Amino acid sequence: MLQTTVDFLRDRISENLGDFVPEIGIVLGSGLGELADEYCSLFVPYSEIPGFETSTVSGHKGRLVFAEINGKKVVMMQGRFHYYEGHSIQKVVFPIKVMKKLGVRTLILTNAAGGVNPAFNPSDLMVITDHINYMGINPLIGINDDSMGERFPDMSEAYTPRLINLTKKTALKLGIDLQEGVYIAFPGPSYETPAEIRMARIFGADAVGMSTVPEAIVASWAKMDVVGISCICNSAAGVSNVSLSHEDVIKAADVAKDRFKLLIKELIRSI
Repeated sequence: MLQTTVDFLRDRISENLGDFVPEIGIVLGSGLGELADEYCSLFVPYSEIPGFETSTVSGHKGRLVFAEINGKKVVMMQGRFHYYEGHSIQKVVFPIKVMKKLGVRTLILTNAAGGVNPAFNPSDLMVITDHINYMGINPLIGINDDSMGERFPDMSEAYTPRLINLTKKTALKLGIDLQEGVYIAFPGPSYETPAEIRMARIFGADAVGMSTVPEAIVASWAKMDVVGISCICNSAAGVSNVSLSHEDVIKAADVAKDRFKLLIKELIRSI
């Protein structure tokens, strides 16, 4: 199926954009789809792509967008697939493998997250320095594709240090306050309990979410350079007395979106 999907997309790209080969891939999290709308040269709905699922989450349009941003050829997922939607973990990470086969060497992962670190505030941006996989599953389970990566990949630097530093320098240049920390992924879809957040903090997590980690694992396995950036959209359960809702996540992402888009666009220029 992977090669069928790649061939389909290459044909669609060739028909519309000629010899366009994407070098940077971006997964756009909740509330960040406007970046794809702003630069779209070609979009393909997930429903038309062999092997792709459809996103059921509010704020996710569900299409693959090809564009040129600041001189770089980019492919963007305007909405991702989540394990909690009922997709297999292999389906969740399938688009990352497709990006790799299309030519992507650098992957930018974005998400909306809850703040575990009490020093974080809603609408803060955080560059991910490392992650904790608390989803209970690993996307590399099964037969290994030796053409893409080795059986037992090292995850010591799942997030590329050079790109972490570049993101921090870019934010500083733009005057954007940028937090940094560890992201922990739970399977969802329920938000975490206060006890689970206390546990996450003991583990060393600074932000919590329901995505990104499977994508980062597969990208690192496939020898892609990876950077992850979270929008802290609320304080996680127990960190504050505010109840949690997806609507509040979207609202906080909307507050941060201009800064977030600016950071990503300038980061693309610098990569």
